[in-house]
Amino acid sequence: MNTPQAHLVDDDEAIRDALAWLFKSRGLPTAAYASAEDFLAAWTPATRGCVVLDMRMEGMSGLDCFDALLARSASLPVIFLTGHGDVPLAVAALKRGAFDFFEKPFNDNALATRVSEALAHDAQQHAAHASADSIKHRVLQLTPREHQIMEGILAGKYNKVIADELNISTRTVEVHRANLFEKMQVKTAVELANLLKSAPL
Repeated sequence: MNTPQAHLVDDDEAIRDALAWLFKSRGLPTAAYASAEDFLAAWTPATRGCVVLDMRMEGMSGLDCFDALLARSASLPVIFLTGHGDVPLAVAALKRGAFDFFEKPFNDNALATRVSEALAHDAQQHAAHASADSIKHRVLQLTPREHQIMEGILAGKYNKVIADELNISTRTVEVHRANLFEKMQVKTAVELANLLKSAPL
């Protein structure tokens, strides 16, 4: 489940098999599920990729499955497959964060292209989260004194001003500054400010 793939959830075996074949023929890794319950049982917070979800199924509906994913704070892009009568429900789901919907009968190539875009979207989200986590991890490595000096640097204060405020020598500020720049993997105060803007703590 951790490998990014299209998670195809449809209780119609013929459609499920046809779409699985279509996606795989386009080089899109695919896992198929016969019900929403099966997919949710297999889902974990580490599940990657996107979900192609039939709106109407026996048992739990696609909409109920979407609600369950939202309740679990899942960020997987969801593409609904819908009949004509369910278009208003699909539009409402888009407003609540669904990635897209396709009304049956749909164009196979257009769906496969959108699934590819959803997989790319998930990859970008994952990279951004990983980057933010990495920055937060670096900040956690700083000593209390380095934190104080970082706050001074971010406020645009000179080393001498920071030294006076903290009642330490300018040389000590320079040493701490060099250490914190190394830990944060930056070379300048501007780089440090930009880095922390990209991952608010």
